[in-house]
Amino acid sequence: MDPLPKDGESAAAGEPSRGAAPSSGVVVQVREKKGPLRAAIPYMPFPVAVICLFLNTFVPGLGTFVSAFTVLCGARTDLPDRHMCCVFWLNIAAALIQILTAIVMVGWIMSIFWGMDMVILAKCHRGKPPHSVTPTNTRDG
Repeated sequence: MDPLPKDGESAAAGEPSRGAAPSSGVVVQVREKKGPLRAAIPYMPFPVAVICLFLNTFVPGLGTFVSAFTVLCGARTDLPDRHMCCVFWLNIAAALIQILTAIVMVGWIMSIFWGMDMVILAKCHRGKPPHSVTPTNTRDG
């Protein structure tokens, strides 16, 4: 007869405790898979991202269009293997999609969400590069 789980997490998960230490558990890492247009959103300084959100809110696609030029100024994206010009044109394509579909409100909503993503990326990656790797063992044997 297995003892009843004592902590709320293992009881909520529906797994019975098997004598493991209360601090043991499974670490799950979730990564969002982004399409090429979404991954082309540049990591901009926070004030620039807020300006792009403002522009996208009132003139759909304008903030995305401005953000395309930040790629040419050296802003990083989640597409490190693509050339800078390719990422620039992906952002221009996203801006055109937003402008052309704004008539039926889809582009306007997409434009606002795009601007929100710019601000979120700028806030989350403030002061650190988007693809920073922390070494696990730096000592020489």
